[in-house]
Amino acid sequence: MKSIKDAVDMSQHSERITERFERVDPWMIGLAVVSSILAFLVVSPMFWLVWQASTVDPLRAYELIVSSQTARITANSIGLMLFVTLFSILLGVPLAVLTTRTDLPYPRFWTIVAALPLVIPSYIGAIAFVSMFGSGGEIDSLFGVTLPRVDGLRGAVFIITLYTYPYVFLTTRAALLSMDSSIVDAARTLNAGWFEAFRRVTLPQIRPGIAAGALLAGLYAISDFGTPAFMQASVFTSTIYWEFSGFGVEYAALLALQLIAIAAVVLVIEAGIGRDEDVSGGTSSGTTIRLGYWKWPAMGFISTIGIVTLVVPVAIFTNWLFRSEGDPIPSLEFQWEFAYNSVRLALLAALVACAFALPIAYYSGRTNSLISRVLERATYIGFAVPGVVIGLALVFLGTRTLPSFYRQGVWLLVFAYVVRFLPQAVGTIRSSVLQVDDKTIEAARTLNAGRFEVFRRVTLPLIVPGVIVGGVLVFLTTMKELPVTLMLGPIGMDTLVIIIWDAQDALAYRYAAIPSLLLILISGFSMLVLLRQENDNLS
Repeated sequence: MKSIKDAVDMSQHSERITERFERVDPWMIGLAVVSSILAFLVVSPMFWLVWQASTVDPLRAYELIVSSQTARITANSIGLMLFVTLFSILLGVPLAVLTTRTDLPYPRFWTIVAALPLVIPSYIGAIAFVSMFGSGGEIDSLFGVTLPRVDGLRGAVFIITLYTYPYVFLTTRAALLSMDSSIVDAARTLNAGWFEAFRRVTLPQIRPGIAAGALLAGLYAISDFGTPAFMQASVFTSTIYWEFSGFGVEYAALLALQLIAIAAVVLVIEAGIGRDEDVSGGTSSGTTIRLGYWKWPAMGFISTIGIVTLVVPVAIFTNWLFRSEGDPIPSLEFQWEFAYNSVRLALLAALVACAFALPIAYYSGRTNSLISRVLERATYIGFAVPGVVIGLALVFLGTRTLPSFYRQGVWLLVFAYVVRFLPQAVGTIRSSVLQVDDKTIEAARTLNAGRFEVFRRVTLPLIVPGVIVGGVLVFLTTMKELPVTLMLGPIGMDTLVIIIWDAQDALAYRYAAIPSLLLILISGFSMLVLLRQENDNLS
């Protein structure tokens, strides 16, 4: 009897294994394999960077890490990140409150004015301010007026803050729009003043939004290359590039690893700060704060920011268009080929990024497994790592392993762009996949359509808008990317950002006018994407 019972148990166990095997979807297995390969390709540059750093003699590595130069670079970089984050919060949070919780006239217009600085690359703002207000600049030479220095570390903090505070503004604004402000009215009935109600009720509710924006501002500050380089501030990104250019690859690799470690610490801190409260589900807009006389200073405040960040740079670049001082520099004369090269590279990056993102986003959106979450998060590594670090890692990869591929240049550069900006495509496509109704797919399956046929004829048309938005975002950010383009750009293939860099290096700012204005014009389309995301929430 026991042998019969064992045989029955074994048979039942075999049937369960067979059923489990039959439930495994070969389509999802294939997606998992493809997504794993793509995710590995995206994170592979980091392995090469670690490998290069590991080849440094331990004693030499210790001397470089504990040197006074490294200590100064570390202190400057952390200081830059902290001050930019602090000042971005001090600017972004009040602006978000003004445009959502007060009776400020024309709130939609002021929202656009407050958000628009985000579309201008900070290094373009740095060029404009240095040439106008810096030592020996336009104001100094024309009027003999000595203004406070805008270069160095303080200048970098000032410029980067002006062009990154919109991160805090937009995320805080979104949090304010989604919270139920009736609880603020309840606090007001207990005789709490506006400031007290904000500090004790509103602030805890919108803290995740502030933390998210502060994270973006801080990561941008510590990863920005162009502004510190133009301001001659000794920070990680600029030093890594100069060491790389001077063939100090060992020191550059060690600095890159330290920079990655600081970025990782920032991510961990933000994860602990911004995850406590849930501000979703708000149903009441609450009582509007009456500004009274203060509406005029409030509008003047936003207007001043808009003039400083938008009008002044555009006016300076426009002025340079009609000036011709000094001997001409033929190599810097604007050619439409520069714009063509920039657009071509950006289009290639957008297409490849969407091709990489589609299987990863679809697999992550259709399953909720640990593997899918890990693969999706792996694609975000490149976005959190500064561009100068990715450029350095791919230089090691290209020169040591794929020299012919490295000499050809274009595709290695496109791959660097994809590693850097792939999360933008993954995020938008995954959001579109999540919006596809399961019942629609099941209905198509009942008509005996295969998995691929259902995807091609049902799912893909539904997620095309997300694919387009992701491609547009990758295109726009690729157009502005400076360090990766400088480090991996093919010789003789000049782009808009390379001409801007060369013009600044030669102090021939007039040659940066047309490329800068074109970049501002093209980057302006990104604001349309942001406003479309917010859509009807703008008031």
